[in-house]
Parts: sequence; structure tokens; C-alpha cells
Amino acid sequence: MTTLFELAPPTPAAPAAAGPRPLVIGGDLSLRSTGIASADWSDAVRTKVAQRGHPRLAYLVQEIGDFLKNADLVVLEGASYGNAAMGGHEELAGLRIMVQHWLWRREIPYAIVPPSSLKLFLAGYGKASKAGMREAAERWYGRTFEGPAAGDECDAFALAAAGYHWLGRPLAEVPARHVEALAGCVWPEREAVTAS
Repeated sequence: MTTLFELAPPTPAAPAAAGPRPLVIGGDLSLRSTGIASADWSDAVRTKVAQRGHPRLAYLVQEIGDFLKNADLVVLEGASYGNAAMGGHEELAGLRIMVQHWLWRREIPYAIVPPSSLKLFLAGYGKASKAGMREAAERWYGRTFEGPAAGDECDAFALAAAGYHWLGRPLAEVPARHVEALAGCVWPEREAVTAS
């Protein structure tokens, strides 16, 4: 029986692949400003302050889904359990599950990257700040992020870059220590992505 996720951690990255580059999209899910990015673009889905509950979740899933519908692989940031003071945990958890279910129903493979693994992959430090992440994106990938959603878009780009690296199509050469962070993520079966 095959499942969406492998039970054992796979090797950190696939061998370099030939052929057209798949569309990998990263998603930094948030109730107020969700970052969405791929190799050469980034955007954000923002909600109005007054939006709450089911209307906000329905809006977010629709808008986020519009970005993800053509993806070959979606890489989502996992939950941050260390921030107990953050409000909205239950609603944010609901958003994560709703987006994952949306992807599952459409048979779009997805991966989950813990926040510390994402920071280690991009910045080389599992507790990197938002500013440190943006500096690393510029250093390793030549990408700059500005504006009110800069941190969200940068994280989404880092998620996409991790996905490309895992598929054997790195967007840039990064130190081996950074790549080791990919082993701490939950990846789908590679065949589900490469067969798309």
C-alpha cells in the first residue's frame, strides 16, 4: 500500500535530473499574510483585519489554492510549537489541514518542512531571524524581498528552494550543512512528483 508520505526519511536530495523543471511552490501559511513563492516569483495572500473564523479560512484556502493549482510539488512550512504566546493556534492549525486536504483531493504532492529545518536550509542556523533569512536569500540566491510581506515571501521562497534541491534541481549551490536539513522534513514519494 502506498501512502502520500514515506515513513523512513529519504536521502536528502535526489541526483541531478534532466528535462523540464517541475513547478515547485512554497507556502508560508498564515492567517494574516501567507507567503507564496517559486523559483523566480513571490507574492502574498493577505486578509483584512476584520476577517475571522470560517469566512477567513474559506477566503484563504480559495486564494492560496489559486496559486497552488498547477504545482508539481508544494512545500509547506510546518507548525511552530515553540511560540506558545501566539494567538490563533487552533485556526492556523485548521488552515494548515484545510490546505493539505485541498492538495490531497487534487493529488498534488506536498511536503512539510519544520521551521528550524527551513532556517537551517536557507541560513545555516536553525534559529535564524527574519532579517537573517532575507540576508541568506540574497547571499545564496541573489533574491531580495521588501515590503510588508517580505519575511513571508522570503520564507515561501526558501521552501520552494528546498523542494527544488530535494528534487535534484537546486536553484543554487549551498553548503552541505544546509542540505542536511532536508532530511528532517516530511517528503512525498519522489515518483509522485517526477511522474507529474
